[in-house]
Amino acid sequence: MTCTPQSVVRVAAAFLFCAATFCSPAMANADAVAYLVNVTVRPGYNFPNADAALAYGHGVCDNVGAAESYARIVEEISTDFNTNDPYQGEYLASQSVNELCPAQIWQPRKSAAGYTRAGP
Repeated sequence: MTCTPQSVVRVAAAFLFCAATFCSPAMANADAVAYLVNVTVRPGYNFPNADAALAYGHGVCDNVGAAESYARIVEEISTDFNTNDPYQGEYLASQSVNELCPAQIWQPRKSAAGYTRAGP
């Protein structure tokens, strides 16, 4: 097999294509429909409409972007929805970040280190 400049270019191009395809991080895309389905079907939140649900979720994303801790976000959600069930807050925080601002998911994961559920 002879190594020509053209074959080197082809191999390099194939390598770069594979590296870009398989090694690059996936783009984080928001999915407002999934968020709405998950938070409006689940009992306990009782948003008056989809716009209110989205606004609340984007507010959670704003808090995440402001480096608010996971524990504080869960506490605020629990207070807003007048529940002492921490799962309600954890679920809505998770849905908000996972579906509306997935590029920021590293922040609550980082701040949740050592988090323990309070309540019953």
